Formats: sequence, structure tokens, C-alpha cells
Amino acid sequence: MVLRQPSRILHVDGDTFFASCEVALDASLSGRPVWVGGGRRGDGIVIAANRQAKRFGVHTGMACFEAKRACPHGVLARPQYDEYRRLSKAMFEIMEDYTPTLVPMSIDEGFLDLTTMGQHVWRTVTAADYVNGLRARIQDELQLPVSAGLGRSTWMAKLATSAAKPGFVEVPPDCEKEFLADRHVSELAGVGKRRERSLAVLGARTFGDVARLPSTMLKQKFGIWGQQLWLFANGHWNEPLLLEVKDRTTISSSTTLPFDEPDYEAALIFALSESTRMIGQLRREGLQAREMSLVIRFTDFTENGAGHRFDYPQFLNSTINAVLEQLFDETMAGHAEPVRQIRLSFCNLKPLDTQPTLWGTTDAERWGALDAAMQRLESQWGSDAVLTGSQYALRHQDITHANPKSKCPFVPAREMAQKLWGEKLERLSQHHS
Repeated sequence: MVLRQPSRILHVDGDTFFASCEVALDASLSGRPVWVGGGRRGDGIVIAANRQAKRFGVHTGMACFEAKRACPHGVLARPQYDEYRRLSKAMFEIMEDYTPTLVPMSIDEGFLDLTTMGQHVWRTVTAADYVNGLRARIQDELQLPVSAGLGRSTWMAKLATSAAKPGFVEVPPDCEKEFLADRHVSELAGVGKRRERSLAVLGARTFGDVARLPSTMLKQKFGIWGQQLWLFANGHWNEPLLLEVKDRTTISSSTTLPFDEPDYEAALIFALSESTRMIGQLRREGLQAREMSLVIRFTDFTENGAGHRFDYPQFLNSTINAVLEQLFDETMAGHAEPVRQIRLSFCNLKPLDTQPTLWGTTDAERWGALDAAMQRLESQWGSDAVLTGSQYALRHQDITHANPKSKCPFVPAREMAQKLWGEKLERLSQHHS
């Protein structure tokens, strides 16, 4: 009988990534407390703080004025999302040199498959040498600190990273149960408050407690996940790292306007412009929407919203934006407060073939050709090369929209992978399907 080789999965995570990016972009900030502010003017709440700032009590979610009070000599940096994306892409490209399989999870973290390295690479170096070499290269080339954890599963690797910060920790396969024994189950990704309470009822607050429970009890209570948790707590959970290419099921946008907008027509123009941008993104991904929703937040922080389900999936700007205008009128009825935030969502997405064929013979093909032409123009002349009527009106109604801020770069793992590998990802998908 051939024993299965234990998986060796590495989790790499950027340390206080947004704040670290600011230090990497401005060397004069090195060694100083730095936090990045969100909100409409970049001075709302703290969305990232480096370790020096955290020593003074600055933390994510704190108001920026409170951060300044806690750390008067600290530096508030307004977010530069385009730069964060650029540095993220460069970081993942370095990681790709170190593994046959890389699975990005967010803008600053990913998993690397190092299972075969012991046979082919680590004959003269240790795992620590190899991983610390990767960390050092990211630090030297990009000035970004990263931490890492190595284990037999993604669960273990991520917990090892948490224990390592800042640095690197390897948990050998025969030491996993000991490593986990005193750790609280809430540290594991996927254990929400409900599962945590359910485990506490069984007397399981640590992984050591879980390991002592009967596996049948956990399976009866939580299904397959409960059985996996028992195996994990006992140091028996082994899993391969797979790049799962899942279709997008929703696309949404949440934008706080540069100022509270009392003109509802102007707010509608913004909503139409954002809808047009999102519909174009859907068509480029070969998708169309069956449902849509709109939520408006007013200046007093009250909200109202409306939704619509199409008779069949839609991809045309004219059809979707006509419904959006109706939803907007419905949402604004009876309100007089200025608009603070607009949230738009398309969900229940279905496949759409928009492969361009010389302007095509169907609406989908013609729109595909148009989107492809727009992409070529934008790649050559910039994102403002082609504007729809609503986008043009938005840019010219107020100077604040002339150079719109980049969206916060939290994207699904599929989109992260797509941005990194493009057509290579599609070939990989076909290979695994």
C-alpha cells in the first residue's frame, strides 16, 4: 500500500498591507506610525494601521480623529487603491516563482502548494530557508513585509501565519495536534458566532476540547464540516491545494458620494453611470443578470431600497437602466433628505456568450464586439477614452467626478486569479474540467 504524502501548504499574508504599501511608496514614513483612512475624504475611519501605530492603540474601525488623539505624531495616509493593486500584482508574481500552484485569496494573501518541494527542491535547504527567501525577496523588491505559515491544510497554514506574525512558522504533520490543543476554535476561518456557541454547548472551546469529543457527535451536529473539524483538531486533516475557478454569482457597488447630494437627478445620473460600468464588466465576463437591487442611504443614515427580477436574464444597458430609473423613483418616493450613499447590485447571474464576430448577428455578439473595441481603446487611451451619455454627464456636472476614485480592491479569488493569469487561467480551468 502506498501512503499518501502529507500536503505542505503555505499561507502568505501581507502585514498591515495598505499601511505597508504607503510606507513602500514613501520611504520617509519608514519607522513611523502610519494608518490609512477611509471615507469620502480619506479621514473617516481607519482601514489599516501599521505595527508602530497599533502600539499606540490605533486599530481598524477607529475614527481617524481618535487615532490622531491616541498617536499625535502619527501619519494619516489617504488610500491609493491603484497603487495597492499594482503592488499586490507584483507580490503574487513573485510568489508564482516559488510554487506550481498558487491560489490568491484576497489582495494581500494567498496559498502556495509546496508538497513536492521536499523531493525536488529542499534537498539542500530547509522549508524555513525556502519560505524566508520568498519573504526576503518580497521585502527587498517591493519593500513589503509578509508573514507566512506552513501546514498540512489551508486551515493549518492560516493558523500558523496568525501565530507567526510577524515572521514564519512551520507546523510539522506530527505536531499539529499539539500546536492546536490550547487554541480557541474561534481562530479558525469559518467558525462564526453560531458555530462557536454550538461548540461551547458541547464543552468545546479549544481544539483540544474538540479532539476529545466523539467524531460521530460532531458529524451529527455539524455534518461533514463537523467530521473535518474533528480530524483537524486531532492532527489528521490533510487536503490538497486546488485552484477552484468558480463563476461569479453577484456583482455589486457601494459608493459614498463626495458630498451629500440634494439633487436627486444628479444622484440618478451617478447610479446610471455606475450601472453602465457594472453591466460592461458583466458582459466582459460573459454574464448577464436576472435580478438587481438598489439601496439609497440618506444624509441622516436612514436607508430605503427596491429590487427587481427580470423575466429572463438581461445584458442590455437600455433595458437594465430603464428598470433602474423605475427603482430609483420608487426608492426616493416620500424622501427629501440629501443622498449620501448609493448601493447597486446585480445577482442570480447567468452565462452569456458575447464572443465578438465582426459585429455579430445577435445583440449579444454585437455588444461583445462593442465591449472588445472599447477595451482596446481604453487600453491605448485610458479609461476615459469612451464614455456613455450618463458617464459623460456625471463627469461634467461636478469637478469631483472628473477623476473618479478607484474602487476599494476587495475582489473574489477568481477575479484575483484572472487579473494575474488571464488566458492562462482559462486554459487551466478547461484542463481541470
